[in-house]
Amino acid sequence: MFADFDAIKVGDTRTLTRTISEADVRRFVEMTGDDNPLHVDRAYAEATSFRDIVVHGMLGASFISTVIGTQLPGPGALWVAQNLEFLLPVRLGDTLQVICGVTAKHDRDRLLELDTRIVNQSGQTVLSGSGKVKVLEGRAAQPAAPDAGRRRVALVTGGGGGIGRAICQRLAKDGLDVVVAYNGRADRAQATVAAIEALDGPARAVAIQADLASAEGAASLAKRAAQAFGSIDVLVNNASPAIGAKAFADLTWTDIQVHLDVQVKAAFLLAQACLPAMIERGQGRIVNITSQVTEGAPTQTWTAYAMAKAALAAMSRYLAAEAGPSGVTVNCVAPGMTETALIGDIPEKAQLIAARQTPMRRLATPDDVAAAVAHLASADAGFVTGHTLSVNGGMVMR
Repeated sequence: MFADFDAIKVGDTRTLTRTISEADVRRFVEMTGDDNPLHVDRAYAEATSFRDIVVHGMLGASFISTVIGTQLPGPGALWVAQNLEFLLPVRLGDTLQVICGVTAKHDRDRLLELDTRIVNQSGQTVLSGSGKVKVLEGRAAQPAAPDAGRRRVALVTGGGGGIGRAICQRLAKDGLDVVVAYNGRADRAQATVAAIEALDGPARAVAIQADLASAEGAASLAKRAAQAFGSIDVLVNNASPAIGAKAFADLTWTDIQVHLDVQVKAAFLLAQACLPAMIERGQGRIVNITSQVTEGAPTQTWTAYAMAKAALAAMSRYLAAEAGPSGVTVNCVAPGMTETALIGDIPEKAQLIAARQTPMRRLATPDDVAAAVAHLASADAGFVTGHTLSVNGGMVMR
């Protein structure tokens, strides 16, 4: 148990009473090696102005630590500073009252300022001072495992495409119910649902159409997804328009805006829509599909696509830092050139060259990407956040 910092108030006081014996002094000498005859040799002490043995000042002061560690604030206390003024000698047989009181509290640093005093049986103050104590935080509780009676739910945008379909099917195989989000191709989304329903096991899937470039569309998708299966546990932002390769001189801002809207704005809006329920449960996974183009040598004419992917990667890192304390992880999967319709405009020769330049001597498959997403969505990746998992066969290494 750690002390409840929030429950401690300025003015709180705790005391400890202790009578000092010869045995206490002997133990203190054995522990510290301080055998100054003033403390242990009565004949020597009687020859001084004190006329009798004087108890070690730090022996009495050590009981301040006892109060701090056991009473105020108690377990989890870290004594970080102390000043002391020894006002009167302590004698063998004296009964000391050790008093610690809170004079100030600093919430941000979990720091307490204390008034510390020791009073003898005659009411005389023999020691006074002030200290500072930090109240440590206990190790954060690990997120509870999902309710065994509730299936986890994944929302995958662009779920009808090559990579999107593979992600949906892999998550379904891993036991998640899947919402297949799409905008234009209902037939491909329904084909993904049919493929999931054909799997062995209790997997469920539904296709939902939404224009994710608007706040209304994103909010509506999140609401309808929750109505279908329950709150979203795993959000995969995979939707992307065609690359639309253009030389910079021919590029318009509209070309760039299309990519920003589909890849960045949609991911932003969906994260905002899904995060509150994830934070309330203390767990959640967001996986954003970026690209090798943000890490390797620039591919000419892919400027708009690469700008959006780079923005999505940056947003992911910042969201990971903000959502982490709530138990929500945010990561990216960055595929290299992948065998999907997205690279249909790339000449076959260029694809073969890219495969030969890859240490694995092939292009990525949608299943390769889906496996990476499944890992980041799993309990095994519960302590992985702000990370980009590259799936490029070693084409780009960091």
